Amino acid sequence: MTGRVLSIARREKSRAPMEELNEAAVSLEAGVDGDYRGEPDDRQVTVLTKESWQAACDALGKEIPWTTRRSNILIEGLRVEGKIGKTIRIGDLALQITGETDPCNRMEEQVAGLRQALTPDWRGGVTCRVTSPGHVAVGDAVALED
Repeated sequence: MTGRVLSIARREKSRAPMEELNEAAVSLEAGVDGDYRGEPDDRQVTVLTKESWQAACDALGKEIPWTTRRSNILIEGLRVEGKIGKTIRIGDLALQITGETDPCNRMEEQVAGLRQALTPDWRGGVTCRVTSPGHVAVGDAVALED
C-alpha cells in the first residue's frame, strides 16, 4: 500500500507561524531543513495523515488548516497510527516511527476543543527519527515498511 505527500511545513522557532513548502531536504542532523525541532531525537520530524486530521475536523464540525497541528509532513493513503518501529519511506528518505504526537495545550490555544478531537486513535500523528536522509516533495509516493 502506498500513499502520497500532500504538504510539507516547518517553523523557524517555537510558536512561530508554520511555513508551507513544496519540497524540502531532510537530514540526520537537522530534520526538515530550517525547522527548529529537527535535532536528532525521537521527535525529529512529525507526520500527520489527512484522514486523521479530517476525523479531528469532523469531530469539531469545522474545517481547519492542517498547519494548525504544527506537523512537518502531511500524507494521505497510509495508516501510521500505532506503527512504532515501522519506517515511513519517501524516496531515499526514511523516517522511523517513534511514537504518537500527543496533542498539547497549544492545540487548545489555537482552536477550542482541538486537543480533545486529536486525542483518539493517534489523530495527532506520529513522531519520527530520520534514519536515512533525503528529499521530500509534494506528490511524492509514501510507503510503510517494516
